[in-house]
Amino acid sequence: MLARFSKHFSKDQSGTVLVETILVLPVLTLLTFGILEFGNMMWQRQQLQIGVRDAARYMSRCRPDFHLQNCQQAAINIALTGQPGPSGNARVPGWNSGGIAIFPAVPPTNPGPNDKVTVTGTTIYQGSPVFSAVLGDNVEIGHWTQMRYLGW
Repeated sequence: MLARFSKHFSKDQSGTVLVETILVLPVLTLLTFGILEFGNMMWQRQQLQIGVRDAARYMSRCRPDFHLQNCQQAAINIALTGQPGPSGNARVPGWNSGGIAIFPAVPPTNPGPNDKVTVTGTTIYQGSPVFSAVLGDNVEIGHWTQMRYLGW
């Protein structure tokens, strides 16, 4: 009886597609979420890099004796929102002024050939709930850049 049942089962292919789908679907789902999360992480890192470079470019040209505003605060605002003022949409979700460091904080009045501005930006990646559930760990993204101080 067992032989007859296995013979009948081996020739019946009506559930083959369902079994293959059940086997492949979890793998494809994980692969899709992984690609989407990796792309989102790279996008946030690219936006952070752009903000850090913009802030360094502004600070390398900022001259305190010609500006009425605080150069460092304007550079931080440019890094975070792309605008020198405090308003605007954030480039990277969760990135705030605590994640930006500018050295030197006050640019020199008479720049020399070795004067440089260094800007560092870091933030914790704001991923989807799936990313947090699978990895459960905070991923820090960051970038730093250095530019020669030119003044205006």
